[in-house]
Amino acid sequence: MKYCVKDFIEAQGELLFAVVESGMEAEKVLCFLRYAKINGLWQKLSTEQADRYLADYFPHYLYYSSAKDVSLHAVSETAIIKHYQPRQRLQMLMQQPSNQAVEEDFKNLLKHFIEYGLESTLIGVTGSLLPGVHNDDSDIDLVFYNRQQFHFARDLVKQLIDEQHLAALDDASWESSYSRRSCHIDLADYVWHEQRKFNKALINGRKFDISLAIDTRLSDINYQKKGLVTIQAKVIDDTQAFDSPAVFGVETGPIDIILCFTATYVGQACKGEWIEVSGMLEESSCGHQRIVVGSSREAPGEFIRVIR
Repeated sequence: MKYCVKDFIEAQGELLFAVVESGMEAEKVLCFLRYAKINGLWQKLSTEQADRYLADYFPHYLYYSSAKDVSLHAVSETAIIKHYQPRQRLQMLMQQPSNQAVEEDFKNLLKHFIEYGLESTLIGVTGSLLPGVHNDDSDIDLVFYNRQQFHFARDLVKQLIDEQHLAALDDASWESSYSRRSCHIDLADYVWHEQRKFNKALINGRKFDISLAIDTRLSDINYQKKGLVTIQAKVIDDTQAFDSPAVFGVETGPIDIILCFTATYVGQACKGEWIEVSGMLEESSCGHQRIVVGSSREAPGEFIRVIR
């Protein structure tokens, strides 16, 4: 598949989009604007800023997906002037001299992972390092393309923290992480859930995240939105809890799966735990029901939390 989730694409020479779903829809790459070149400098945009910027200057990149019943951004393949691929970029950064502190921290993190047996060809680098718009304050975002290697990396993060090669996030880092999320659980709850995932830590005081880029294969059945609901359910399958989108198999009446499109709640619960879920109830023409968390980019009021 040519375009994969976590890739970046460039259009107009001044727009950088993050790919949000592998493949294409209506001959367009589904994505979201992350950076725009304004007055000659790349600037990171919030969701609201990105929507407004495109509406003002490039409205043809605003897109409504009838298949998903959601508005996002999309770029025709003919408009793409550069395709940034995480695995290729990782290998390039590992081989070239470091020009900034973030690049040196990135290399040291990879060295730790490789020394413990992770395969570098199954890892990519995304975020600001991918298109090269990073600075000395940038975070590091690694993406894995193999589920087994990703969970091995989570175990390694825990081990490397115990061995003091890495550090757990401090209070200021957690507060910063929380503030960047449109999160609908409180800070204490957010931190409790995140600390169990071991998908983020500090290296040399710099935050890094690891994520999994495996697309959950969804059926071609169209679903209609029925409205926001809040339920409690027991998780009976967490195999795809870190996928894109994350899938939680649950045991509750006619609803058997929770789909999560927002990174905040990926990996949020484990098999056997009871969760409270607030999301969009969707129903197919044959009556199958599911709940979607992240039914819009900001997903106001939508969340997953473990009942403790």
